[in-house]
Amino acid sequence: MPVSIHESLDPLLKPLLDALPLDRAMTRLVVEGPSAHTQLTPTVESILHNTLFKSNPTLAAGLWLYVDELDKSHVVSQSIDSTTGSYWHGIMHRREGDFSNSHYWFRRVGSHPAMERLAHYDPHAFIDQAEHAHRQNQSPERLVTQQREEWLNLMRWCAQQPDGR
Repeated sequence: MPVSIHESLDPLLKPLLDALPLDRAMTRLVVEGPSAHTQLTPTVESILHNTLFKSNPTLAAGLWLYVDELDKSHVVSQSIDSTTGSYWHGIMHRREGDFSNSHYWFRRVGSHPAMERLAHYDPHAFIDQAEHAHRQNQSPERLVTQQREEWLNLMRWCAQQPDGR
């Protein structure tokens, strides 16, 4: 069953989600080296030209994370002065393996409405679990699944906001 983010975005995201279904995306907790999905950069760039994405940069931050383009996501999330921007920023730092910086950004987030939609979600505990797994050179499926759920939940929340903030 295809993933649905939001009725207004689903047709725009279809080429990306067809090329990289959610169950094959974000397979590593920590992205080391270049993205394995660089061939999808033109697809993401094409999607980002749409006015829905231009008016909502939080969606762009999430799309770049989806294809493991951490630097591009970082540039976007760093420019979003809101708790949502900090949320994406914290995820990006966790995925690059900068766990202390990820904690910093999640402390800046504090509470976020999207977090309330995830059962038993504690971003700081998740950072600690990801760090432990990374030190063991592992990406346990339960943490990868949690990472995907976190991404999908925040993307859906951002899609429901006029400017994602």
